[in-house]
Amino acid sequence: MEEKLPANSRILSGMRPTGKLHLGHYHGVLKNWIELQHEYDCFFFVADWHALTTHYEEAHIIAPSVWDMVIDWLAAGVNPGMAHLFIQSRVPEHAELHLLLSMITPLGWLERVPTYKDQQEQLKEKDLATYGFLGYPLLQSADILIYKAAGVPVGEDQVAHVELTREVARRFNHIYGREPGFEEKAEEAIRKMGKKNAKLYRDLRRRYQEQGDHEALEVARALLDGQQNLSIGDRERLFGYLEGSGRIILPEPQALLTEAARMPGLDGRKMSKSYGNTIGLREPLEEVEKKIRTMPTDPARVRRTDPGNPDVCPVWQFHLVYSDDETRKWVREGCTTAGIGCLDCKQPVIDAVKAELGPIHERAAEYEEDPSTVRNVIEQGCEEARDVARDTLAEVRDAMGLNYK
Repeated sequence: MEEKLPANSRILSGMRPTGKLHLGHYHGVLKNWIELQHEYDCFFFVADWHALTTHYEEAHIIAPSVWDMVIDWLAAGVNPGMAHLFIQSRVPEHAELHLLLSMITPLGWLERVPTYKDQQEQLKEKDLATYGFLGYPLLQSADILIYKAAGVPVGEDQVAHVELTREVARRFNHIYGREPGFEEKAEEAIRKMGKKNAKLYRDLRRRYQEQGDHEALEVARALLDGQQNLSIGDRERLFGYLEGSGRIILPEPQALLTEAARMPGLDGRKMSKSYGNTIGLREPLEEVEKKIRTMPTDPARVRRTDPGNPDVCPVWQFHLVYSDDETRKWVREGCTTAGIGCLDCKQPVIDAVKAELGPIHERAAEYEEDPSTVRNVIEQGCEEARDVARDTLAEVRDAMGLNYK
């Protein structure tokens, strides 16, 4: 992680249900989720509407993929007692917020998102000249903002999406945050903090606005976070008053840049279903062993007695993920001197992958035999998510003048 958020901050992340998960998903996303759930208030969702933006002609794969994916999450160690697991389309507030944000989002902002043209290029076989595909980054923004998430774990290729979300939130707050009597309401909220904290807040606000003291800004934010007697609305007013803007209705999230966890595929390229080089999380262990045993190796090593070069061998990339320093040293020395054969080199990888997948298989089997438990987990998670989403949407509708009385 690049940024460290306060403990119990809200985190949001999702995955598209387009097929069974593999080791690339486990090392690239799920292991990170499992760590995050111990420290933050995590909302993890099945992005089924997002799946439709690129797989609208294959909608039949989405429903079974949803339940397969949730089982994989649970089997991998995502804990519904620590995180909220839900399905995007079961929380329709995402769609309404997406619609409302589309009213204020310039078209050029969506067209310049780097992945828009990149994915059109990569998926030339699909007709992606659709409104849904153009608008999916804004739907992502709605996914984040509906929960007022403080952080979004992403890889480098997704940072632009979080930046778009920040811009949309900033524009929304600028347009709708100046409620009638804003300053009077802010001053009234300051008085609720008590004399000592109110004096400190005013001093920090003055230092930031008059001297540009960013340390004072951070101290003031921390002061507001610790105020137990302020309503959410008052706290957001004081965040905006502090920075010289209006009420912060939709807070700007941070991109939590995760360490690049590039899980290699069986052919040395990135593990991807489209390359056909994956090891599934629930693939039979004998099939896993067979796949690794038949992996390509250094093409220059034709005979057992030929020395090899680990740096050009796909198996070495697996050692970088699964082996300790001592094993890697043994592999490099044995390969470059022809002291070991390729099957010798592959055995520690086979053992490590099977050891990792074994417990996942056991837990997955339990959930497969008890689908009602899986559905209950999602049902509860959807209710928890909707409670939060409804509150945010009520604020948004009120700010936009849509709560008719």
